[in-house]
Amino acid sequence: MTKSDKSGVGRREVLAAGAGMVAAAGGLPSGSVQAQAKPGIIDFHNHFIGSKFEMTATGTSSGPAGDLLRRNMTDEGALVGSIGEAGIEARAINTPTAFLEDKDGKVAAGTHQKINDAMADLQTRHKGKLYGMATVDAFGGEASAKELQRAVKQLGLRGVFVESGSRGMLLDADEARPTLQAAAELGVPVFVHPVTDPQMHERFKKHGRNGIRLARATINSASLIAMLEGGVFEKVPKLNVVVTTLAIGGVLMAGGFGPGMNIRADAPADKRRHVYIDTMGLHPALVSSVVALLGADHVLMGTDWPIVVEKDVPARLQKAMDACGLDAASQAMLAGGNTKRLMGL
Repeated sequence: MTKSDKSGVGRREVLAAGAGMVAAAGGLPSGSVQAQAKPGIIDFHNHFIGSKFEMTATGTSSGPAGDLLRRNMTDEGALVGSIGEAGIEARAINTPTAFLEDKDGKVAAGTHQKINDAMADLQTRHKGKLYGMATVDAFGGEASAKELQRAVKQLGLRGVFVESGSRGMLLDADEARPTLQAAAELGVPVFVHPVTDPQMHERFKKHGRNGIRLARATINSASLIAMLEGGVFEKVPKLNVVVTTLAIGGVLMAGGFGPGMNIRADAPADKRRHVYIDTMGLHPALVSSVVALLGADHVLMGTDWPIVVEKDVPARLQKAMDACGLDAASQAMLAGGNTKRLMGL
């Protein structure tokens, strides 16, 4: 899983698959009739590139769905307008470098700093609507930790977005420790996002959209398992890690056997490892399973916008929470309270 091995592998297929998911979810163009907004719903999982960067992963997707995806990724008006269209209060946003890499899978020097500066400006322009996360190379050692400190202390960003793996490493690697330690000391969540592994991608892409999704899900799960097995949470006890629903297999495997690696809601308070997961898909069965295992206080509403553009978010989220049998206080936590707590809003 070396960075140099990536060479753009999978970015086109992932984006094309994403365009299909936009279509499947019923993406709405900017200016469409807005959903009935429900205060308190904050979407934790959103991506945005903006107009200051060249989006190199343009993919091979075409047609209205592909056009909508690319516009939403780069158009600030579309981003802000999507909040009302989804019927939510706000979005927490990040900028993945995967969409900015050259053909060798690299980004120019200084890109992370420029991303974070642009994210801070965006957050300032849309206070209360957009909450920015820093982007760093988690495997960049002390330099990445220093950039994270700048992004949080000077720029006011509220979390950090990292890839699950890079250059043959997962997040248990010594190279990632400074970034994780800095996040814990700063009190900001670490959003661990899937990444394309070239070997698995080549093996699974023939199985279509779900094959591509499975390959990325495996790395997301593997990075979580590596941190749990590698003692990262003991070495960095204040660490708060958020994985995507794609990592649900790793979460259920880690938490569903024996003592559950102390990620379950019934873990002793002084030993509980703070692993969170989002609600991609908003399916009652998915949400119910992670709430039952991790607790409603460790599940965050998140949709993967604009890779997926969900319609009727308040109604669909309510249906999922009703299936969990949650009381009003627990519903408020899941819908936005947990994100507010983690991001210090």
